[in-house]
Amino acid sequence: MKKKICLIIIIIMTLSSSIVFGQELSLSGQSYILMDAETGRVLYERNAHKKMPMASTTKIMTALVALENGKLDDKIVAKGECIGVEGSSIYLKEGEVISLKDMLYGLMLRSGNDSSVAIANHIGGSLDGFVSLMNKKAESIGAVNTNFANPHGLHDDSHYSTAYDLALITKEAFSYEEFGNIVKSKSYTADREENNYFYNKNKTLWEYTGGDGVKTGYTMRSGRCLVSSATRNGMHLIAVSLNAGDWFNDNYKLLNYGFDNYSRLFVYDNNQFIERIDVENGNRDYLNLVTENSFFYPFKEGERESIKLSIDVPDTIEAPIEKGDKIGSIYTYLDGKLVHEGNLVAKSTIKRINKLEKLLNNLKIK
Repeated sequence: MKKKICLIIIIIMTLSSSIVFGQELSLSGQSYILMDAETGRVLYERNAHKKMPMASTTKIMTALVALENGKLDDKIVAKGECIGVEGSSIYLKEGEVISLKDMLYGLMLRSGNDSSVAIANHIGGSLDGFVSLMNKKAESIGAVNTNFANPHGLHDDSHYSTAYDLALITKEAFSYEEFGNIVKSKSYTADREENNYFYNKNKTLWEYTGGDGVKTGYTMRSGRCLVSSATRNGMHLIAVSLNAGDWFNDNYKLLNYGFDNYSRLFVYDNNQFIERIDVENGNRDYLNLVTENSFFYPFKEGERESIKLSIDVPDTIEAPIEKGDKIGSIYTYLDGKLVHEGNLVAKSTIKRINKLEKLLNNLKIK
């Protein structure tokens, strides 16, 4: 079966003329990054791949692994090593039973170290088992410069990440709707008798227009660490600052830079016709291929470069074919760099017929 590869060029036009380029932000952080939460495009960064301690921003991964492997209505019994963990706490009592959902709100709003240990033991069977899940998840999403030694972020020399990896982890966490619901909550009342009111420590929710998460972190060794998230005009951005004395203002500057200099623009729509290919032994002689999903990308003002769409599809295909079957791929390039790969799918179902049936069909048509 032959394949054909085509190249399509789309010009992205200038949106306005009000942006100043080459802008340098005056930031206090030792390492920072601004990332588009939908596509992963890096919009601004410095030392983003430097391995550093990240304190309680660790809990973003803790929540991600818990949501991936647990159920919100799971009941967790507080016992053993989760009682009296140092640092921030939701003050678990021996034998207390709390749902995973309530534990996650205590984890992300109050930064409960005790809740992180309780979650870890429930999901992973032990702290070591849960940490193994954390590291496997980090590797699977490309956070290759990260190593977790615990679920809370208290200092350990073998516990570190990077601004880039934390942005990737946060991007993945936002794929779970409940994660977004949790981290954007300013407060939450848990189903327990005491210490049931959790107030979010992340000032981004109050101070930044469009702010919708994510997590603070601090130890003497890590300094102030902050992952912030905000959405404006359909564009969702993630800002990460590590060891930043002016942590909140740093992240606000990063987010402002993104919203001021980039716009989320349409590249192609879902179910958009792209190519027609021949069909053999089918009740139709051709098949229309369409995009499976729409694709938007954050573009900077002045990026007049050509967006190149390359398609990889067969010249012919054998019936039968079901509507929605993946038939080919569509690749999006910016400045020669692959930024997205999408699927091309069958627009309709085509049944397989024999030569006699095909002859009869042709006679009917005539």
